[in-house]
Amino acid sequence: MTDFTNKYCIIGAGASGITAAKNFSQRNLDFDCFEREDDVGGNWYYGKPCSSVSASTHLISSKRMTEYVDFPMPEDYPEFPSHQQACAYLRSYAQAFGLYPRITFSTAVEKVERVNKHWRVTLGDGSPPRDYGGLVIANGHHWDPSWPEIPGSFAGESLHSSQYKTPDQVRDRRVLIVGAGNSGCDIAVDAMHHAKSVHLSMRRGYYFFPKFLYGRPIDTCGEFLHRWKFPAIVRRWITRYGLRITLGPVERYGLPRPDHQPYQSHPILNSLLPYYAAHGRLQIRPDVDRLSGDRVRFVDGQEEPFDMVIYATGFRVSFPFIDKALLNDQGEGPSLGMYIFHPQYDNLFVVGLIQPDSGLWGLADYQSQVIASTLVARRLAPEKAARIAEAASRQSPPAGKWLGSQRHRYEVEHFAYRQQLQRTLRMLGSTASEKLPCSTIPAPTPVTSSNLHGI
Repeated sequence: MTDFTNKYCIIGAGASGITAAKNFSQRNLDFDCFEREDDVGGNWYYGKPCSSVSASTHLISSKRMTEYVDFPMPEDYPEFPSHQQACAYLRSYAQAFGLYPRITFSTAVEKVERVNKHWRVTLGDGSPPRDYGGLVIANGHHWDPSWPEIPGSFAGESLHSSQYKTPDQVRDRRVLIVGAGNSGCDIAVDAMHHAKSVHLSMRRGYYFFPKFLYGRPIDTCGEFLHRWKFPAIVRRWITRYGLRITLGPVERYGLPRPDHQPYQSHPILNSLLPYYAAHGRLQIRPDVDRLSGDRVRFVDGQEEPFDMVIYATGFRVSFPFIDKALLNDQGEGPSLGMYIFHPQYDNLFVVGLIQPDSGLWGLADYQSQVIASTLVARRLAPEKAARIAEAASRQSPPAGKWLGSQRHRYEVEHFAYRQQLQRTLRMLGSTASEKLPCSTIPAPTPVTSSNLHGI
């Protein structure tokens, strides 16, 4: 019988799955990686069922705050790369570290069960179930649309933001966008030039951050404030003052006043939305109260007819292949130490189940390094590794004063969380991967219609 006790199953080959595979590979840890689609890319594989990006999507975190720890994005990439460039970068990463032969594509994981302290994985290809000594879940959490429950019914077309792909879908139509997160605001700006009218329903006011401040990406400016070790109260004061100078009070643009402090909600990066709102090109509406035929009534009592409603209302955290109880899910999503470690099972880990206030991929890299280093330490210093893993399974990420909503269930402040991951690596006797010089990185192959299989 094949010895499976030291072999791990990595689910997904998107941005989180490939960095898990890379770190396992570098530490000579045995694994299989399964990906439902036919190539690397995950959410950034435009046009596939797993992808929620539209034709105009760019990163909302800058390339230096997004890239993997040891694999810089090309110097000739813009500060905020397009989805095509993001996908090409992910594939370049997989090629550079020899991951393609280690990934089984076009193979979905249908079911995962716990059997005798191990994991039994059933694949969608009809092959017999496989047993693994451990499991790394990295299938992402931006693929299962969350639809709000609103009284009434709408006679026009309803879309989730993940289904919005090109402006042709809104051409010459009266459009209402529900939700003012980054996706909703990006769609509003994109639709502005093609729809007959665009309205944006906002449940509350937000701070709108320009993508650039004094010629620098805004998130790198925030990184400086952290590196200078300003306390949160000072960072918030600097941010409010900076926004007042560069943008002014959002109420002057017709936007609702924020009911919270900066950094208490996920940041909204959009330089154009206040501009269009001030020009009357975008109509700002409060929360939706009821749907009635082709009309929508808002909580302020006003009604308006629409042809289309786009719900930019986020995603559900969904792992359909595994019982929620096995993920310590008590009704609000998995509860894991540092968003990585299961409090009971020492051979189950999750990568990428975070919503950082900056780029995700570098943090997923650090998470994967922690997991791989934990497994290596179990062989070299098992008692020490067990103590550290047990402590980590009970740790929460550094506390942030986020608004109490499901949207912020997995929100992390990137700088403090990164430091926590780095401390854990040092405790495990490991150091973070060193960044390769840009000159040694192969240029990504451009993602075109031909290598996107006709999309």
